[in-house]
Amino acid sequence: MTENKRLLDAFQPDHYDLYLDINRANKTIAGTTTIDGHASQPVIKVNQKFLHINDVTVDQKPVPFTVKDDEEALEITLPAAGDVKLSIDYTAPLTDTMMGIYPSYYQVNGEQKQIIGTQFETTAARQAFPSVDEPAAKATFSLAIKFDEHPGETVIANMPENHVANGVHYFDETVKMSTYLVAFAFGELQSKLTETKSGVKVGVFATKAHQAKELDFALDIAKRAIEFYEDFYHTPYPLPHSWQLALPDFSAGAMENWGLVTYREAYLLLDPDNTSLDMKQLVATVITHELAHQWFGDLVTMKWWDDLWLNESFANMMEYVSVDAIHPEWKIWELFQTSEAPMALQRDATDGVQPVHVEVNNPAEIDSIFDPAIVYAKGSRMLVMVRALLGNDALRKGLKNYFAAHKYNNAAGGDLWQALGDASGLNIGEIMKSWLEQPGYPVVTAAVNDQGQLVLSQKQFFIGDGEDQGRTWQIPLNANYDAAPQIMADKEVILGDYAQLRKENGKPFRLNVGNNSHFIVKYDDQLLKDIMDHADELDNISQRQLLQDLRLLAEGQQISYASLIPLLTRFANSHSAIVNAELYHIANSLKMFAKPGSAEEDQLKKFFDRLSKDQVTRLGWLPKQGESNDDQLVRPYVLNASLYAHNVDSIKAAHQIFTDNQDQLAALSADIRGLVLKNEVQNYGSRELFDQLLTAYQETTDPSYKADLRMAIPTTTDPELIKLIIGHYKDAQVIKPQDLRAWYRGVLANNAGQEAAWSWLRNDWQWLEDTVGGDMEFASYITVSAGIFHTPQRLAEFKEFFEPKINTPGLTREITMDIRIIASKVALVEKEAAAVNAAIAD
Repeated sequence: MTENKRLLDAFQPDHYDLYLDINRANKTIAGTTTIDGHASQPVIKVNQKFLHINDVTVDQKPVPFTVKDDEEALEITLPAAGDVKLSIDYTAPLTDTMMGIYPSYYQVNGEQKQIIGTQFETTAARQAFPSVDEPAAKATFSLAIKFDEHPGETVIANMPENHVANGVHYFDETVKMSTYLVAFAFGELQSKLTETKSGVKVGVFATKAHQAKELDFALDIAKRAIEFYEDFYHTPYPLPHSWQLALPDFSAGAMENWGLVTYREAYLLLDPDNTSLDMKQLVATVITHELAHQWFGDLVTMKWWDDLWLNESFANMMEYVSVDAIHPEWKIWELFQTSEAPMALQRDATDGVQPVHVEVNNPAEIDSIFDPAIVYAKGSRMLVMVRALLGNDALRKGLKNYFAAHKYNNAAGGDLWQALGDASGLNIGEIMKSWLEQPGYPVVTAAVNDQGQLVLSQKQFFIGDGEDQGRTWQIPLNANYDAAPQIMADKEVILGDYAQLRKENGKPFRLNVGNNSHFIVKYDDQLLKDIMDHADELDNISQRQLLQDLRLLAEGQQISYASLIPLLTRFANSHSAIVNAELYHIANSLKMFAKPGSAEEDQLKKFFDRLSKDQVTRLGWLPKQGESNDDQLVRPYVLNASLYAHNVDSIKAAHQIFTDNQDQLAALSADIRGLVLKNEVQNYGSRELFDQLLTAYQETTDPSYKADLRMAIPTTTDPELIKLIIGHYKDAQVIKPQDLRAWYRGVLANNAGQEAAWSWLRNDWQWLEDTVGGDMEFASYITVSAGIFHTPQRLAEFKEFFEPKINTPGLTREITMDIRIIASKVALVEKEAAAVNAAIAD
């Protein structure tokens, strides 16, 4: 879709009157949309999808129209160009696709209930009402909703309710905004409300299936986040309220609808008395991400979807900035190092990956660009680099000016760089262009040459086969020697005599200190030995970064994978959660070198036991009063390793905890509950236990407990129970479509279930496409499969199944990349297995 094909060019809406009559019993929508706008030509188009158009009038007189379903459009012939009041009367189905206007299902005391909610991003507003459904087509909206209402129901929307007349709920006119941000919901809802210092009403809404206390944590975070952003951005929150709504059925994680943010229940509600610290951190960052969008994305919106990163990358960075201010004791930037940084580095090393700024045309392509590793994770790393270069003061000044210049309007990437450049005096746009427009990232090699000079060189880094196109980046080096430039723009830089530099600085030479820049470092043997000799002096982020960079270099076959194994032993007793996260990332990757049930796997289990034993003794199974945050976060890593090692004491300890609490499993400490359940399923499993846990999964409303059950149940090794799990994949009463991917992955990752799960995906692909094919999660079923496969047989089967689908809009890049990802692992195992297994056995 090129610029001149945008519907906005011919018709510019100014205001929408939206009337919707929704009947849940019949699953129908009857609507009238009236649009005030300006037509620059007499024949215009507006978007529609799945709508049955009854009639179209201009100034109450019928006009000719043609429905063009293949274009998701309605073509209208006006009496003349100019200002126009256009009315469209239509009906539409209420569907179960979790897109558009749709029902969410839940139970209270065994009774089936539903609430109605919306999900319009990226292009599903057109399923709810005719519109120019493009981000730049901003307008104001007046919403009126009628529904088959019964006493005790609540209806909420972007703006406050104005009045009710004849069963119709009328809401205040919105500010100028994009169609995809319109939102409303109704049903039997409970809520908790508060108010910010500046008078913004803040509320958390959920079904009555939940305990009231589950709303408290989110309410506190939301209030404090809005107060933080108002101060940080020097820009007031622009609406009267900020509602947070938990939907029982929701495809994405959350959605930043202006004034009415929607969430999966798992990412908003939690039991304050029994939720693990990492789950609290996750929920807090999701809430602060969406509330960052209320300015960055809602107040100022990207002009077109190719600048999606403007919304998502910025919100992804700001979620950490704000949580760090709200809960500094959490050291939330360490979570950034274990989530965003490795995700971006892994994905961005595969040839064929999209750049952050990517051309996008049809609706299927729009959904496909929501690559979490690139648009979210890599983009946020880019902006962390920018923040480090500018400093907070210049960043805040630039953002204030950016919002002032573009509020209630649209912007492109260049507008942000302009504002930040003006505030800082740096040509930030030129620096960032190489990161924004180019896929991939560099490996910077630091080496001492034959003349004794310290030389830096950059080259694109690949995992697997990659075509080197000679790309260079403007790299913020963040070196600990002043001899290194702030920005490395050339392919090679000579810093001077190494012996002299080492003496002057008195410490090992290091690059990317803090791991804020998006590159990895390959030190030569001399420099690496110097760092390792002083590794105990490094902070946690630097120790983790060292392990991470070496792992990536090993995956890229630039160093031996076997060389990583002594490092695991070296750092095995670290008390740092982020060091342990990377340590066990590497340790778990060793499983692909050992066939299940082989002598090599027996050796690997003994190795896992050696790695984890001292930490298990130190921490024990149950959380202790007054222990550190790090101890809480390390415990699951080492206990999981101990269970994989088949450590008899750990298996017995977990079984005893289960036995002592089998009548109140939900009350088990959330820190270790999932591992206790997994141990029971794997080592003491039975049909009776399976039925008990699956029933608990269906009945519990605690999202954290639900996640633990979803993790544990698929680890069964019983073929009959695996068959039963897969038999429930299509049963939404047991496994909601929003949770299906996690269940699929759970069985696929289980050696005993992999064949059955993979066969299901191939046999039921059409059903899967029909069920979840309309949302941006669909392609991730391919990603999940590729993340697990690493054998020649699975590679051949993957290619055989997906290559014929390679031209499917929205799937092309994913299929191409995932073939490369599996192929790179197959090649790595073939080359390194013997050396890796020998090193493990030593």
